[in-house]
Amino acid sequence: MEHDITTLTARLLAHRWLPRTDAQVKRALVDETFRHELEHRLAQVGLTLLDNPFAAHVAVGLKEDMLDAVFGGRDYQASTMGLTRDEIALLIVIWALIILPKRERQLGRRQRDDDGQNDMFGQEKPITHGEEVSGAISEASLLADFGSQLGGKTKVRNFALGKLARLGFIERRNNMIHEGPLLDVLLDYRVLADRIVNGTLADVLAAAGHSVPSLDEETEEDEPADSSAPDHTEDA
Repeated sequence: MEHDITTLTARLLAHRWLPRTDAQVKRALVDETFRHELEHRLAQVGLTLLDNPFAAHVAVGLKEDMLDAVFGGRDYQASTMGLTRDEIALLIVIWALIILPKRERQLGRRQRDDDGQNDMFGQEKPITHGEEVSGAISEASLLADFGSQLGGKTKVRNFALGKLARLGFIERRNNMIHEGPLLDVLLDYRVLADRIVNGTLADVLAAAGHSVPSLDEETEEDEPADSSAPDHTEDA
């Protein structure tokens, strides 16, 4: 066990995130003793394991009591992974367009091509991850709808989307934007979903022709808090 914990800790620090399907990650998620020792190792260097049961990956982030020590006294971008306000706004728009519909499918135990009408036992299925439930959005559509509001189409296409991809929030494939390893891990669904659905961004998305799923508190499942979520997301 000692070797596996050391290896997994090193891999998490080196790669920043790992898929839930990874053998050592699976062990950390089901073996309480193994998980406790892993979290202890990470805590010794001010880090914590970020595990959202709806996300396809796990990651490491700063412990809450380390945020001031690491970011205190630094400028705005230091606590937001170097993202500007326009780039954070773009990130939140992408999160809303990909994660909100994805979560609705996950809670309903449905896949992207399934309306749930023919499955009497859907709620008994395990939560699905990956592209079976996580859709993609067109870069051209995103630029047409929001480019002018977020610094200009050229800036968004050539700089902002590239930065979000390098940070692991999104993946760009064939002019489509897909969920990246950190999109559903670092941003706290419990905080953002309510602000988006009941806030101004919902009207902005609706005006651009994008539907925003309603929140169903009766079917909502508990999710762990994300201590390293980018700050100032309300500025989006």
